[in-house]
Amino acid sequence: MGKIIAIANQKGGVGKTTTTVNLAAALGVLEKKVLLIDADPQANATSGLGIDVDSIEIGTYQLLEHTKTAEEIIIETTSPNVDLIPAHIDLVAIEIELVDKEEREYMMKKSILSLKEKYDYILIDCAPSLGLLTLNALTAADSVIIPIQCEYFALEGLGKLLNTIKSIQRIHNPDLDIEGMLLTMYDSRLRLSNQVVEEVRKHFSEMVFDTIIQRNVRLSEAPSYGESIIKYDASSKGAENYLSLAQEVLNKNKEKV
Repeated sequence: MGKIIAIANQKGGVGKTTTTVNLAAALGVLEKKVLLIDADPQANATSGLGIDVDSIEIGTYQLLEHTKTAEEIIIETTSPNVDLIPAHIDLVAIEIELVDKEEREYMMKKSILSLKEKYDYILIDCAPSLGLLTLNALTAADSVIIPIQCEYFALEGLGKLLNTIKSIQRIHNPDLDIEGMLLTMYDSRLRLSNQVVEEVRKHFSEMVFDTIIQRNVRLSEAPSYGESIIKYDASSKGAENYLSLAQEVLNKNKEKV
């Protein structure tokens, strides 16, 4: 039975998509069957896996509208063992269209439940907001990874996200768990980076992954080639970091079995 993990933080630019794409690729090379669901209208996870967004005719929009089944939408990627439900800019309209629907928070959950039999991990790249799209992802997920960048406003908005998670646990998804907080964009030369790591670990101790994602030029170059860091430069620090994170996720879930 697979596990659904949402990667969420309503702050933009914290490394959500980078984490979703590269964690998926790293789990794939560790021989896990992975499905990535792009639930962000910017569709960066889709293009980051080398798919031409303009060529997408069906994707997450149809999944949430229930006009196509997940099986009809899934496409293969060139990343080993990684499949994708792509996004397109039309996803912007979904929040307005779902507003009047009954059980609108459960649209994604209903669509992907059957897929848990087919994949070891289903990763959902969330939009940088706490709207209906993110709500759907968190209601469908078993757990959530929260990327936190090692920069000045790192903890800003985190309280809001944790409150949202609490209310989802209370109302829609009592089984939602925090998989972990992931420190991203770390630069060991900066005092500020080290202060953020210290602060986050002090406040959230056990909830923080041991792996820290360091700032890495190769990591920021990879998406422009439509490749994960594992495919773009397997020997880079970024690839090393994400393989380490994937191993940590696997170990954590082995303990829970």
